[in-house]
Amino acid sequence: MINRCLPACITAGACLLLSSPPAAAGDNQLLLRYDRPAEKWEEALPVGNGRLGAMVFGDPVNERIQLNEDTVWAGGPYNPVNPRAREALPEVRRLVNEGKYTDAERLINEKVMAEPRGQMPYQTVGSLRLKFTAGEVSDYQRQLDLDTATTTVSYTVDGVRHRREVFSSAPDDVIVVRLTADSPGGVSFTAGMESPMPSTAVSVDDGNTLVLRGEGADWGGIEGAIDYQARVRVAAEGGTVSSSDREVSVDGADSVLLLIAAASNFVSFDDVSGDPEARAKKALAEAGGKSFEELRSAHLKDYQPLFRRVSLDFGQTDSVELPTNVRIERFAQGDDPQLAALYYQFGRYLLLSSSRPGTQPANLQGIWNQSTNPPWQSKYTLNINAEMNYWPAESGNLAECVEPLIAMIEDLTVTGGRTAREMYGAKGWVVHHNTDLWRATAPIDAANWGMWPTGGAWLCLHLWDRFLYSGDPAVLKRIYPVMKGSAEFFLDTLQEDASGKWLVTNPSNSPELVHPKGTTICAGPAMDMQLLRDLFAHTIEAAEMLKVDAEFRSKLSSARSRLAPDQIGKAGQLQEWMDDWDMEVGDKHHRHVSHLYGLFPGRDISLDKTPELAAAARKSLDMRGDKATGWATAWRLCLWTHLRDGDRAYSILKHLISPGLTYPNMFDSHPPFQIDGNFGGAAGLVEMIVQSRLGEIHLLPALPADLPDGKATGLRARGGLELDIEWKQHELVSARIRFVANGPREVAVRLGERTAKISLKPGDAVSVGPDLNINGDLE
Repeated sequence: MINRCLPACITAGACLLLSSPPAAAGDNQLLLRYDRPAEKWEEALPVGNGRLGAMVFGDPVNERIQLNEDTVWAGGPYNPVNPRAREALPEVRRLVNEGKYTDAERLINEKVMAEPRGQMPYQTVGSLRLKFTAGEVSDYQRQLDLDTATTTVSYTVDGVRHRREVFSSAPDDVIVVRLTADSPGGVSFTAGMESPMPSTAVSVDDGNTLVLRGEGADWGGIEGAIDYQARVRVAAEGGTVSSSDREVSVDGADSVLLLIAAASNFVSFDDVSGDPEARAKKALAEAGGKSFEELRSAHLKDYQPLFRRVSLDFGQTDSVELPTNVRIERFAQGDDPQLAALYYQFGRYLLLSSSRPGTQPANLQGIWNQSTNPPWQSKYTLNINAEMNYWPAESGNLAECVEPLIAMIEDLTVTGGRTAREMYGAKGWVVHHNTDLWRATAPIDAANWGMWPTGGAWLCLHLWDRFLYSGDPAVLKRIYPVMKGSAEFFLDTLQEDASGKWLVTNPSNSPELVHPKGTTICAGPAMDMQLLRDLFAHTIEAAEMLKVDAEFRSKLSSARSRLAPDQIGKAGQLQEWMDDWDMEVGDKHHRHVSHLYGLFPGRDISLDKTPELAAAARKSLDMRGDKATGWATAWRLCLWTHLRDGDRAYSILKHLISPGLTYPNMFDSHPPFQIDGNFGGAAGLVEMIVQSRLGEIHLLPALPADLPDGKATGLRARGGLELDIEWKQHELVSARIRFVANGPREVAVRLGERTAKISLKPGDAVSVGPDLNINGDLE
């Protein structure tokens, strides 16, 4: 027996006895499991209800539950458009056309960039601290159950078994903490709150409720407008509850229920008239009238029907008995297929926990952040990262989670409309490479990063996919004005290139890669052209379906025909720019692969319709290399699935799920933590199993050798389809396809090089066999 003290996390003489592994996982394949407390934030376990998030450390003596509320940001409503930008842009464009790229960059930095140059950071509420009596700790277990969205800590001290359960309830809008012991009177602790935020104050109300009041920071010359309040109500069964000015203590209780509520004065990006105290009190009052069993029941009734829509099974080995951090360390050895399935479901869990109807969208860190100024301000980076957050949503049968993104895009039509008018003198709306809680849309940071006007075009792909997956005419009617507004902006701002032949964006950049002329600034990078081909095509199709705007459709069609085309360079690669510069760049393994947007998630390039361009994309991927930052590795994984190279994709997944790019708590590591890689990796796993475009569903298009057997249920495909699929020894056993949308649908089902076509009506379900034989319930 090893008796080993861990002073970094078990203080005041407490020790952790490591005598045996934690209890076996058993039949529950949805557990993250650990045999010691978290020492670092990236080891703590996340819970969230879309709006309220917590990171639970699980220390037996000094527990920390770090708290977030999704509208606690710095700054306040502001208009960052540089008043000199509109006048400067014609000169910038002239310089770009003349090949004076660094001069153009200098002018952009002087007169075009936003004021202030940066955007506002997402910030933390603070932490709840629970202090327990020190003692010798044994039989320690810590876990996150994805099926119940609950983190649990259990351990023994002086013969008494202690247990803590934490979940964040969406229906009751509180974080619930229950502490129990298997001996009467076994629960004693002191609770307090702390925060690194400015102007915070801690007090106690009614002898049993901790209150933390705080403010969002001033930032970049923008005055902080957020006021927030967090409340923790302490309710004990048995024992006594006492308080001081800043702490609440429990002595000798049988069990304790803590309810955590937090709220701010945020109403919308231009309205901060809310009452955080009234909101927090209301949530506590309503939840406080319920027992733990009632709160848990409501939580599970809300969460499980969403999470359980999809199951994924790749089989399992004895590795499932190991702590999750050890499994991550060993995953590249190739003997733990269940960890890949767990990683996928963890991605779905994170999305459900950070993006629900009525909340803010998942930001760069979802909703989990302990800092007043997190990396990249934990805002919404639109040249890949915010979009990647939602890649697994539709195929993972979590359409509800997309609603906050759609709502944010609708907000951006307002603030982006102002930027279009004031900065460009254009109709429609625009957003550059970032936005924040206040929906700022002007170019930020510096020209090399921020002078990229196609963020809105990329966001519109998610609107179109929401329609394709749902087939809902109401969705089409909602999204069309947004897509039209984005297209209108580009009709007004596209420029003729230096040859006069093509229409291009100018100025722009191919994120965020410096080309051989010493800057990123250019005209018509491949990514922009691919984005606009998608945007214009989808807007035209939407208008045709709605039977509106015939003249506008004609204009879009004409402009689309003049967009600069994809080109193949001298090395056989897909050109990133209009000039063949790819072989001359200094950073040949750059994290961004922006010019491959057209392969995934875009629609410009495919093995079937554009094989030459697909081959060029493969060459570009080979040149860029497989290893990059977390999110960039996930993008490469997805791209290889669309080149139908499952083994290459899975080798990249092994790199992604490794200590360098995945933290012990399974958070993605850029490094540092960014949540987008979790979502991109999850999306890539599904793209190995099924890919879809409207009218076609491709079964097992990129199945790797490492996943010879498997089963998935509840996956979604474009065209209003839901899918169950099973395979053995790399061969399809069966697929069950259900049509859950409106109207008739012709669907091509593809397996390898074979295709079968079926006609479906609402409610139809068919089974597809290994020879593409079709059987089912057809009207």
